Amino acid sequence: MLKQKGQGVKKGALLGIATALAIVGATAVYLHSHTVAVMSPSGIVAEKERHLIIIALLLSAIVVLPVYVLTILIALTYRETNKKSKKYRPEWDHSWLLETVWWAIPITIIGILSVITWQSSHALDPYQPLSSSVKPVDVQVIALDWKWLFIYPAQHIASVNMLELPVNTPINFSITSDSVMNSFWIPSLGSQIYAMPGMSSQLHLMANKTGNFTGSPANISGKGFADMLFTTKAVNQQAFNSWTDSVKHGSRYLDLTAYHNLAKPGTISAPQYYSNVEGGLYNYTVMQYMGDM
Repeated sequence: MLKQKGQGVKKGALLGIATALAIVGATAVYLHSHTVAVMSPSGIVAEKERHLIIIALLLSAIVVLPVYVLTILIALTYRETNKKSKKYRPEWDHSWLLETVWWAIPITIIGILSVITWQSSHALDPYQPLSSSVKPVDVQVIALDWKWLFIYPAQHIASVNMLELPVNTPINFSITSDSVMNSFWIPSLGSQIYAMPGMSSQLHLMANKTGNFTGSPANISGKGFADMLFTTKAVNQQAFNSWTDSVKHGSRYLDLTAYHNLAKPGTISAPQYYSNVEGGLYNYTVMQYMGDM
């Protein structure tokens, strides 16, 4: 009889372990066959964030996986139809060994995660400029309904739903909104940060690979939210210079009147470019919500 009970428990444990391994295996296969932007970084900030995600997942798995295994094991062992289950012991309600295990391990993990979170929050502060010997490029970002306006103040050009950047060059973003609160995010390059009317947020990113990456809003902003996507194109310095020169030879001028027309709610089917931009347009967008200030 005892031997049969032991075999039943062993089978339950093996089934629980097999189920957990199947979940882990299926996740690994999915990640290998699909491109998940945050797990396939193309920027130095995104690489550090992926490292943090992996560490957090592994630490969490120390608690989560045994819970799943034990859940299946207990359900199989003590189910009503299992005549080989262990004896019912209602007075058994405390074990120093078990109490120590299931309190000490989570506390230790939370302590480790707290230290990592503290350090990474300062190291990856979006307001902190990236260290590089290369001169950064400034980009002013305005979230509209339902499109993104990118102003390059040093180049005096602007684009809508197309963000072209030189690779291995720090990008200093200034971000605001001329509508409801939104969120600016390029998953392949790094952190997302909110765009809010009347406020100017900062974000510092740098692409270390060439390619096209999808940028998106990360805060629901109304009817056209699903179409409020933009392309981020990371190219070498020569290609970036050629692109800015080609935009400068265009015929569109982004003055205040053109800006107000652009800011009207609506989506666009293709990127737009402006060969010149009225000075102070970004600051005007921020300050128009500041009243008498």
